[in-house]
Amino acid sequence: MESKRSEDSLREQMLVGVLEFVRAVAPIAGVRRIALIGSIMTAKPTPKDVDLLVTITDDADLASLAQCARRLQGRLQALNHWADVFLADEGGRYLGRTCTWRECRPGIRASCDALHCGRRPHLHDDLGDVRLNDALIARPPLEIWPTVIRRSTVPPDVEALLARIETIMSRRVKSDSRRRGA
Repeated sequence: MESKRSEDSLREQMLVGVLEFVRAVAPIAGVRRIALIGSIMTAKPTPKDVDLLVTITDDADLASLAQCARRLQGRLQALNHWADVFLADEGGRYLGRTCTWRECRPGIRASCDALHCGRRPHLHDDLGDVRLNDALIARPPLEIWPTVIRRSTVPPDVEALLARIETIMSRRVKSDSRRRGA
């Protein structure tokens, strides 16, 4: 019974991390879409990580986005798990992942395996190691921001996360409308 409780707690903690990531990333300039992909989308009791796909504009604020990704990664690392934040452009082209280093510029890390380290700061374009399928980028199983779009069965705990995200986003819209005097 204790094992079941700790598994639920792990998934819950992972999903709380996703919620905090969405809250932090949604207002960042150039972020167009956030999708949840990977094993967290299954009923697997102990997924190894959280995978997010973020669609961005060419001029997106990658420094802020990477900072949010590092915060999520640190949170999950404390649970002996991980998070990957994959990036795609608005045309559906896979760009890479967010850089895990706070300081990101050419030549600062001998161990950096990005193809073009620092060309676009905070973009880890390790395209030789990781690639996302074009169909996955175009139609991820679950888009969670700016609108929720389900393309596959969603586990109950992820469904609860969606309800929280939708509540937060509707509050933001109402708050923004009041500020604009609408």
